[in-house]
Amino acid sequence: MILVLLGTQDKPFERILKAVAKEIDNGNIKDKVIAQTGSTLLQHKKITSFDFTTKEEIEDLIKKAKIVITHAGVGTIIECIKNGKKVIVVPRLKKYGEHTNDHQLQITKEFAMKNYVLPLYDTKNLSKVLEKIKSFKPEKYESNSENFKNRIKGYIDNL
Repeated sequence: MILVLLGTQDKPFERILKAVAKEIDNGNIKDKVIAQTGSTLLQHKKITSFDFTTKEEIEDLIKKAKIVITHAGVGTIIECIKNGKKVIVVPRLKKYGEHTNDHQLQITKEFAMKNYVLPLYDTKNLSKVLEKIKSFKPEKYESNSENFKNRIKGYIDNL
């Protein structure tokens, strides 16, 4: 199953769904596709979609997915890579009215640079990235939380 996650933004994000629908119609996606669409109203007869659900249900779907195609929400990306999923990240962009700025572009670049995800900057290239993800071996996620906590504790202790 391929899981598409568009997040909880109040702005639509049709680019991903249109690209996925095109790949389904072209026969390049044969897997079942489930999409969390949020504020995006676009529908496709071969995509099972819902707008919002609980964090627990999203986590369960991530665990069941073979591939996750997602917006560049940090929490979503981390949940996917912690579960060892192959992830394609499509940043929401200001120029399309998908977000108020382009911070998701920076997030995508950082995770891609560390080989945790495959980026998709232009949705016209989805078929190429779907082909590439077949052999993609993401790096194992290593949290920096402990180091961060220790640095804060050290700072506080030295006050």
